[in-house]
Amino acid sequence: MEVKKQLDLTLKASRSLALLSKDKIDEILLDLADAAEEHAEAILVENQKDLNRMDPADPKYDRLKLSTERIAGIAADIRNVSSLPSPLGRILSKITRPNGMVIQKVSVAFGVIGIIYEARPNVTFDVFSLCLKSGNACVLKGGSDAIDSNTAIVKVIHQVLEKHGVDQNILTLLPADRAATAEILNARGYVDLIIPRGSQGLINYVRENATIPVIETGAGICHTYFDEYGDLDKGQAIVENAKTRRPSVCNALDCLVIHESRLNDLPELCAGLINSKVVIYADEKAYPLLNGHYPAELLEKASEESFGIEFLDFKMSIKTVPSFLDALDHIAAYSSKHSEAIVSDSEERLDLFRKMVDASSVYCNVSTAFTDGAQFGLGAEIGISTQKLHARGPMALEELTSYKYLIDGDGQVRPK
Repeated sequence: MEVKKQLDLTLKASRSLALLSKDKIDEILLDLADAAEEHAEAILVENQKDLNRMDPADPKYDRLKLSTERIAGIAADIRNVSSLPSPLGRILSKITRPNGMVIQKVSVAFGVIGIIYEARPNVTFDVFSLCLKSGNACVLKGGSDAIDSNTAIVKVIHQVLEKHGVDQNILTLLPADRAATAEILNARGYVDLIIPRGSQGLINYVRENATIPVIETGAGICHTYFDEYGDLDKGQAIVENAKTRRPSVCNALDCLVIHESRLNDLPELCAGLINSKVVIYADEKAYPLLNGHYPAELLEKASEESFGIEFLDFKMSIKTVPSFLDALDHIAAYSSKHSEAIVSDSEERLDLFRKMVDASSVYCNVSTAFTDGAQFGLGAEIGISTQKLHARGPMALEELTSYKYLIDGDGQVRPK
């Protein structure tokens, strides 16, 4: 079917979502969670086809890979979404004018949300569950890397919708070709909002070519600053977790910034990275402290290109700074405004870090790995926004709504 015709069907189907009760939506989501687990084997067969086409050394491989455990986690997230309050119909404000006119500001769905994403088949489940709960239809444009996985997942979702008598066109998976990308980026009148999820290159392309509103879920160039007053045990645990838990995700640590007075603690601070074979690019002050204490094959001298990069791999840079303010300057220069952390026992430093660091999520003595919708108690996420208009940080149900004004009266007319 031509893309425009399919988009028209999705637009028309989106209007029917306003007629679904909150209880019905939750019932569909609970059935979908069960169906995801029941069809896990079939999904994994298709996922393996995608994995067979990708080099396991590719940083995207981990994101592409599904497993029984990951599907169980996805199902748990869907159940969490079903248990959350509906974001629709909330009265954001209410006033009565002197003429008796009552004006309410009420949360409503956007309508049709388009998602362009790369090798992340879990996004297919996450996006649909969040969009359904928030009353939105969704148009998915996945990459060719995950075409078999996405097709299998959409098939399961459509089966659940059919079971409940809901128009399957509220979820559309577009072809994985470039022509479909161009169509959705210019689908004015059909799609209300585009959210790209993927590499910085994808995000830049969408922002530069879309003719409809875009919310950027930007790359995560994440720093952790180990302050002169930092606790070494906390720092070691936080650095190891932020770097090695899942290096291919956007909240993973990319650069350790360390106060020069704590350089002697650097070997112990980085000791937890050795088992994961993390390659370290150390600056001229950090390198001599690690040389002989960190595996030589994993230690390299940093260059200017080692900073301001999202590695998405078992790699990390180290920057030494002479002061707290220099740490702030380095983070400001290279941050993508995603997630930034400090390790310090100084309340004054922690307070200044909170106030002065410009990022969607600012952590004090906590791993950046927690920047995630489920970890924030949002059920799941549709992406992590690094911009400042409309939404910032993990985007979930509330961020997938807009609002409209409802005005009630009794025949009032405006004076001439």
